[in-house]
Amino acid sequence: MIAITATVLGSAFVSGARIVRAEEAVRWHGSALGAQVSIEVYHPDRAEAARLVGICLLDVRQLEQQFSLYRQDSAISTLNRTGILVAPDPDMVALLEASLAFADLTGGAFDPTVQPLWQLYADHFSSERPDPNGPSREKLAEVLTRVGRRGLLVRSDRIALTHRGAAVTLNGIAQGFATDKVVDKLRKAGLSTTLVDMGEIRAIGSRPDGRPWRIGLGDPDRPGALTETIDLVDRAIATTSGAGFRFDAAGRFTHLFDPMTGLSPSLHRTVSVVAPTATEADALSTAFSLMAIPQIRDIVASRPNVQARLIDTDGRLTVCGA
Repeated sequence: MIAITATVLGSAFVSGARIVRAEEAVRWHGSALGAQVSIEVYHPDRAEAARLVGICLLDVRQLEQQFSLYRQDSAISTLNRTGILVAPDPDMVALLEASLAFADLTGGAFDPTVQPLWQLYADHFSSERPDPNGPSREKLAEVLTRVGRRGLLVRSDRIALTHRGAAVTLNGIAQGFATDKVVDKLRKAGLSTTLVDMGEIRAIGSRPDGRPWRIGLGDPDRPGALTETIDLVDRAIATTSGAGFRFDAAGRFTHLFDPMTGLSPSLHRTVSVVAPTATEADALSTAFSLMAIPQIRDIVASRPNVQARLIDTDGRLTVCGA
């Protein structure tokens, strides 16, 4: 399911659960690509709003069929199982090409081939009496031989993994890509006031009253609390935190893997990136979580309209970029 909020003008609107008056918000609740999802659409025609909702739902389902690691029949699961995709979907090609571009931009901090590290830590910490210090050096070294963006070949006619046991994850960029696909669809339909939240957030224009969209950034250590709020107009924002998933109770090993060492550095408590697209914001927030502030400043300075907002373990905010 996908959660969609649509404010329309007219008489009544039929949602999946109930009939509401036009002046009310119409909500579809659910999740997509592992995230809670909401889309807020302002449109003067209720029938057209309903049609756009249906198109968005279909598009998201098609993207899940490509990118979801939780589906055994998805394209990415097939790639990881067989090591090759012949005649891949253009969306898969586009997203993997973008992933490799961000890998090059960040010096390998962003790397779509870290999935074997996830499997290593998942197996280790789900075993009986796991060593709290993590997998052995020998196992870690062996798995690292399967990791590296150079082992992923992407062409329009085929995608291949060149290392035995290699595997790809798009969890650090797919939600942003899906957000952009939905935004592009709605923008082409003529919408100028829309907020799309698929784990990463992107705004078309401002709110109907002309004010910016006010976005609250959640505190990973205090459910329901915010670290800060920002205003968003025609831009996207993504936030990454190691606290989003921890393999161990102490939080020494998280879903954020340094592709060079296989470890989970805790350089920043949260990293938020504001960018023109959700794909860029998503990928850079993932990469910046593994990078020192001087490196982040250099990359932000090279990217138009990009800002990084870093909160350290003491709660101090550092802003890189305008």
